[in-house]
Amino acid sequence: MSLHPSEALPLTTHRVPALLRSCHLEPALAVTVLVTALAAAAGRGPAGSAAVAAAVLAGQLSIGWCNDAVDAQRDTDGGRRDKPVAAGELPPRVVAVAAGTALGLCVPLSLLSGAAAGAMHLGGTAAGWAYNLWLKHTVLSPLPYAVGFGSLPAFVTLGLLSPSWPHWWAPAAGALLGMGAHLVNVLPDIDDDLAAGVRGLPQRLGRTACRRLAPLMMLAAVAVLVAGPPGPVGAMSWILAAAAAISILSTAVPSKAGNRWPFRAAIVVAGMAVAQLLLRGADMVRP
Repeated sequence: MSLHPSEALPLTTHRVPALLRSCHLEPALAVTVLVTALAAAAGRGPAGSAAVAAAVLAGQLSIGWCNDAVDAQRDTDGGRRDKPVAAGELPPRVVAVAAGTALGLCVPLSLLSGAAAGAMHLGGTAAGWAYNLWLKHTVLSPLPYAVGFGSLPAFVTLGLLSPSWPHWWAPAAGALLGMGAHLVNVLPDIDDDLAAGVRGLPQRLGRTACRRLAPLMMLAAVAVLVAGPPGPVGAMSWILAAAAAISILSTAVPSKAGNRWPFRAAIVVAGMAVAQLLLRGADMVRP
């Protein structure tokens, strides 16, 4: 029986860096930092916020490794040298085991926040796995992102000493951010995806439509966060909303086909939406 070239490499010297590159570490850390900051803003305290961070990181790592394990053959066929599995640095089995291990750790870490909060986070993580295993190839591909991101505010508030559901605008904004993130994430790979037969909603809409739609989704999240919470809108909220609107309007100016500003505008407006969400973190908790 022949071994994959990387199966003979010691874990400690070669596989750990490759595994870190295979888990989509940057977005995993970004989501973890965001939700941890949201937990702190909502009043989870140091211990509760640390529990949130551990659970979210484990869930995000499991989703990232699951993605690379499921796409191993497609990435190899497509010559994706940026993917450790496709580049021969890792066998798919190792990535699959890492995904399962992270998912196994995610269960008790999520339940540290309580049964209701833990179930909410595990449901969002399951949505990420459903995307990798099935929904990625269907017109429902944005749904797991909406569920996954939309469930995070509830994970935070249901884990408080006095558990409560968040106000509607927090999960609504999270869902919009998630769907916008789906469009942004898929944009660079649309041509490769279509060549490989992946036909989620962004691939069906096409590159031009997604470049325009992604920042609009982020702007909708900002609008919900400005209009949704009760009480007067603060000056900082108005500034962020105005800056987001200007960024979106600038994408309507005719430009060259290769212009990347609509893509960058989506990232900029997403950052503004995240800042707005953190500003109103304490307000999302029902009294």
